[in-house]
Amino acid sequence: MNYSLRNMVEECPVIAAIKDEAGLENCLDTDIGIVFVLFGDICSISDIVNTLKEHGKTAMVHIDLITGLGSKEIAVDYIKRMTSADGIISTKPMLIKRAKELGLFTIQRFFVLDSLALENISKQTDVHNTDLIEILPGVMPKIISRITGMINIPVIAGGLISDKEDVISALDAGAVAVSTTKREVWEL
Repeated sequence: MNYSLRNMVEECPVIAAIKDEAGLENCLDTDIGIVFVLFGDICSISDIVNTLKEHGKTAMVHIDLITGLGSKEIAVDYIKRMTSADGIISTKPMLIKRAKELGLFTIQRFFVLDSLALENISKQTDVHNTDLIEILPGVMPKIISRITGMINIPVIAGGLISDKEDVISALDAGAVAVSTTKREVWEL
């Protein structure tokens, strides 16, 4: 892949996260280039991704949220073979590893709920060489700054991003992008 996911998010730092058919329809007529697919099942995921691809979007499937897929590496193989997704998002390091082996873009998602979760970020990202990480909630500028200072992997801030102030705070703290389900933020 000559053009990296990092290049893409740096060019368009607001990422549409879609959680239903209405979100899918809403993102199609925006200038958003990258879409996080947070819904679907094994029967619908290919159609969802195809719709995004037909509209020129980069489709990142949150594999942990696709109904009917398990938490084994074969789920990544399914996404690779049965869809035209550009990559996956997962909280599971072994799925990230498999996706890298298959040439997919990868985003490892972390929920930063306490100091132990914060410490685990550097341990897990060193092992699996993910393209980007996403931290949730994304409205913690101080923590975003701390994470970007301790790892060499670009950070996306996601979760609870609801307005321009949240976007600016996350980007100023060192995030390369934000992901949000809020259409109002997609159009900033």
